[in-house]
Amino acid sequence: MTVARPDEVRRFNRASLLRRLHVGGPATRAALASELGLNRSTIKMLVDGLAGDGVVEERVPRLAKGAGRPSLLVLPQPQAAVVLAVDVQVEHAGIALVGLGGQILGRNSWNVRGRGREPDELACHVAESAALLAADLGLRPIAAGVSVPGVVRRADGLVHTAANLGWTRVPFGERMGTLLGVPVVIGNDAELGALAENVRGVGRGASDAVFVSADVGVGGGIIAQGAPMRGSAGYLGEIGHMTVRRGGRRCHCGNEGCWETEVGEAALRRALGLPENCARGAIVAEMRELHRDSDPVARLGEYVDWLTLGVVNVVNILGAELVVLGDLFVWLPDAVVAHVRGEVSRRSLVGRALGGVRIERSSLGADLKLLGAAEAAFEDVLATL
Repeated sequence: MTVARPDEVRRFNRASLLRRLHVGGPATRAALASELGLNRSTIKMLVDGLAGDGVVEERVPRLAKGAGRPSLLVLPQPQAAVVLAVDVQVEHAGIALVGLGGQILGRNSWNVRGRGREPDELACHVAESAALLAADLGLRPIAAGVSVPGVVRRADGLVHTAANLGWTRVPFGERMGTLLGVPVVIGNDAELGALAENVRGVGRGASDAVFVSADVGVGGGIIAQGAPMRGSAGYLGEIGHMTVRRGGRRCHCGNEGCWETEVGEAALRRALGLPENCARGAIVAEMRELHRDSDPVARLGEYVDWLTLGVVNVVNILGAELVVLGDLFVWLPDAVVAHVRGEVSRRSLVGRALGGVRIERSSLGADLKLLGAAEAAFEDVLATL
């Protein structure tokens, strides 16, 4: 039997404490001792060490009252550990510097078109923008996380394919690591969306959840037993490419009748009666108007049927207690979400067994994938800080 050395135990306890403060925010020493199952002298030693390193600070709680000395409140210091988060989309890219505790300290974004979508051009633009932002804020990121709408090999950041960007077998992790000079984690955008929702959004506390996003395509991220499920080599969550309609529309993946051909951006545009090449803003504006419609479920017609079918399949296969709808799905009217929720609970075996499945919209807005990318970067940082 292998016995952990004292220094290994200290490192583990320190990382656990940091993780708790990073995810859960400020807490008293007493609360930390209770939550982590450590005695108060151990907590004091760990907090004193972190405070000495400038990673946390302690304050007397504002509402402290009663006799005796109050337990000090321990607060993570955002600038003590800063990571770069990058969100690559089909027509847009954004970066942010994110501090310990998940605080966005600064950001920048730009439209991506033409040559700017090519991997080398985009990587250089990200690196240059990140350097300018870091200089303006007087900060230095120690790691980076990048969200990409494609199939990504987690081990080295190889983008196997990102069809909507026109990328095939792009060593994007290697390129970004060389340009940035820090450890880089590349992740699928839906996977990182699921991670963000699980840590900071409506998925907090959910043990088994699925994040489903509709953009140009449809992607999925999976949380299983409270942790991201990544599959073989990181290839997982391509739920947009499950076949739902025999003889359906041709998908860019080469298959026919994929779910994303029935519920992705193009399908939503058709359901709303909008021109084929209208801008994203026009879709959002029409969806806002749809909230005023007396029967938005009927207005969207079979689009709602295909959405329901796909979610039923996902719930049955993955046993999710929660489905989080992201990107364009966020704009679905309440009546549509309620209809899907009811149908999924009625038609899925898992839904009936669980007594219902929660179906919620994403709560993190435009910051979703930046926060997910930041959390991916922080996974290793917290273990070594």
